[in-house]
Amino acid sequence: MKIYLVGGAVRDKLLDYPSDENDWVVVGGSPQEMVDAGYQAVGQDFPVFINTQSGEEYALARTERKSGHGYQGFAFHTAPDVSLDDDLIRRDLTINAMAQDTDGSIVDPHGGQQDIIDKVLRHVSDAFTEDPLRVLRVARFAARYHHLGFTIAPETLTLMSTITASGELRYLVAERVWKETDRALCERSPDIYIRTLRDCGALTVLFPEVDKLFGVPQRADYHPEIDTGIHTLMALQQTARLSDNSPIRFSVLVHDLGKGITPDHVLPSHKGHEARGLPLVKAVCDRLKVPNEHRQLAMAVTEFHLLCHRALDLQPEGILTLLKAVGALKSAQRLEDFLTCCKADARGRTGFEDRDYPPSEYLRQARNIARKTDIADLVASGLVGADIGRQLSLRQIAALTVFKQNYSE
Repeated sequence: MKIYLVGGAVRDKLLDYPSDENDWVVVGGSPQEMVDAGYQAVGQDFPVFINTQSGEEYALARTERKSGHGYQGFAFHTAPDVSLDDDLIRRDLTINAMAQDTDGSIVDPHGGQQDIIDKVLRHVSDAFTEDPLRVLRVARFAARYHHLGFTIAPETLTLMSTITASGELRYLVAERVWKETDRALCERSPDIYIRTLRDCGALTVLFPEVDKLFGVPQRADYHPEIDTGIHTLMALQQTARLSDNSPIRFSVLVHDLGKGITPDHVLPSHKGHEARGLPLVKAVCDRLKVPNEHRQLAMAVTEFHLLCHRALDLQPEGILTLLKAVGALKSAQRLEDFLTCCKADARGRTGFEDRDYPPSEYLRQARNIARKTDIADLVASGLVGADIGRQLSLRQIAALTVFKQNYSE
């Protein structure tokens, strides 16, 4: 029985890139030998074991055969005679099909080291097309390593398009699509994930609401980049500068979905796109089973981002309404997340990438004013429930009126 470090840990070590994943493959072993050695069995479809001390996964070397649709449609075979080469050839990219022996030597039967030097994401074999999840994985790796200069090999992108055309993407379960997308949005270049999916035709299958944004014009005086899809990619680029928070990045991705269904006769205006976008955001969240934290922020950003941009022009009543609507009075963090999304949207325009965003500080101070409003005397007077709420709002509006009159940027 021989154990090798495989996959991402080997790749990122050669790239001198941060990595916290260690995956191991066991050659020449059996399930019983692993249990006898103290490993805990956890795999259902094929033998995977956990080292109870390190928590890391050890999988028996295996081969696989396509037996159905989707990434789950495989029959796996493990046996002591399955070689390391047999295991590595089933992997997606050459840079992921390397192993490291206990003496530190690299096993690289498919040229992964050269592709790291050449900065190329290249498939291992034509079996690549059997697993539709690889379309999302390659797009995610493109997003991770784009800043290092990595590109997808043309022949690999062609195979990704072949997978899309086959209809296999429709068999991916929602949870797995979301998991890959969530990870990709948190990479260094999340916009590249979306761009790559579009390049191989997958965006229209997985995120048709986002795909519809491309080619939709906007007013040049507000959006010099014109194209709504390009604006979305630019806003995503800004999120990578501003935050590594997953809900923020998702919210920025979907904040303008309403522009994709703006009637042609009113273009390039998009009046009312906020309200039009809400059902679309909900549909994406429902379809992909997006977590509530992402959903709630995305809905708030979609509905209120334009009000945030105009915050300094709002009347005190409007300021209070906005703060309440986005949950800012209950949570300072919710306000910060909302403001970061709006800032990314405002900066995601040609020529605006490094502009200040005055609404941020303005709304922070407004929140503090509203939160400090004292109602102790109202409670002492015997008012209860809705009556206290109405009086509190009146006092907050009065305090915000003074704040607005005295505020200076």
